[in-house]
Amino acid sequence: MSFLLPKLTSKKEVDQAIKCTAEKVLVLRFGRDEDPVCLQLDDILSKTAPDLSKMAAIYLVDVADTPVYTQYFDISYIPSTVFFFNGQHMKVDYGSPDHTKFVGSFKTKQDFIDLIEVIYRGAMRGKLIVQSPIDPKNIPKYDLLYQDI
Repeated sequence: MSFLLPKLTSKKEVDQAIKCTAEKVLVLRFGRDEDPVCLQLDDILSKTAPDLSKMAAIYLVDVADTPVYTQYFDISYIPSTVFFFNGQHMKVDYGSPDHTKFVGSFKTKQDFIDLIEVIYRGAMRGKLIVQSPIDPKNIPKYDLLYQDI
């Protein structure tokens, strides 16, 4: 399913997408094309992309192609989905310690659609962090690993 969504294959392409995506939520899925959970998430993203085309631009990013961003966003679990609006990193409170990215796959297409709508509306009001509309039981739980503490 990944072939249905555009891919960013270098740091320069990711930079360009962040800088040039205006008035839409930029969705960057960091992962690997052959990973089963990434494929599950890509299926949801590709099926919702047409419905969200007015408020979101969705791209796939392979963690191996962009080590700078993989490290910058501390992507230790894949897939991880990061959101931007007008070049600004959007944070979402999922009820977990990490507000910078969504880790794992969404349980339903509706969860993803609801999240994009909340991010979009919040961003249009100038908010940099929004409350997740996703039912907490549908949010994958991961233990954050802290190194060098």
